[in-house]
Amino acid sequence: MTTPNPQTDGSAERVVVSYPADLSQWGRNTVEDDPFRSYLGKTLGSVSPGETVEAFVGVGCCGDTLDVPLRIEAIEGGDTVTEETSVTY
Repeated sequence: MTTPNPQTDGSAERVVVSYPADLSQWGRNTVEDDPFRSYLGKTLGSVSPGETVEAFVGVGCCGDTLDVPLRIEAIEGGDTVTEETSVTY
């Protein structure tokens, strides 16, 4: 069995993502936590620098849903985010 090579299978080694400056502290804590980074690895798919994607972050204490626009700042190695892709902000 061969190990997939990011250079040949299109998977990204690293993706740099930004979120709005006015995101609440709760929102920041949520998007920067490991479970959300894993979620992005499973859901982002193929992306390009400059692209903005809406990501469901969770339901707050008042029952309001929080969807956050995430901007793809950079992507290295390929254009497809996978579970092995490092997500940084």
